[in-house]
Amino acid sequence: MDAKLVNPFIDAFISVMPQIGFPIPKRTKVYLQSKNIINFGVVVMIGFTKQIRGNVVYNMTEDTAKFIASTMMMGMPVSEIDAMAQSAIAEMSNMLAANTATNLTALDLEVDISTPSLTVGKDSQIKISSSQYLTIEMDLGGHKVDIAIAVDRDT
Repeated sequence: MDAKLVNPFIDAFISVMPQIGFPIPKRTKVYLQSKNIINFGVVVMIGFTKQIRGNVVYNMTEDTAKFIASTMMMGMPVSEIDAMAQSAIAEMSNMLAANTATNLTALDLEVDISTPSLTVGKDSQIKISSSQYLTIEMDLGGHKVDIAIAVDRDT
């Protein structure tokens, strides 16, 4: 995986989240993984195509997902990951993917994004790469969101 392709994802998370009411995210860990992603409770996967091929996965606990959904819904209490909460989380993921695509376009790369796919269910496994992928752990006001990135240039 080309390291230059990772920064647009991180930059999008750091710039978009405060714009929609979240605390400024802090990067806490970066590591390579080669096995499947284990769902912490709520996972959103988005695909990238054209000159960039692959996926990004936002992985979080249900508590973090409730925090995100509540913030996206202007502080409305969220007690479960129902359809409304899922819609809010998917919309946040859309915003992140769109900003990432804009960042990649600034690198002269043409890219399309897929509709987010959201999964609720702790401990399910998700395969996003046939080899290694990079995970960036972000702290969002005391809530952890892992960003798993498995993208490469289309050859």
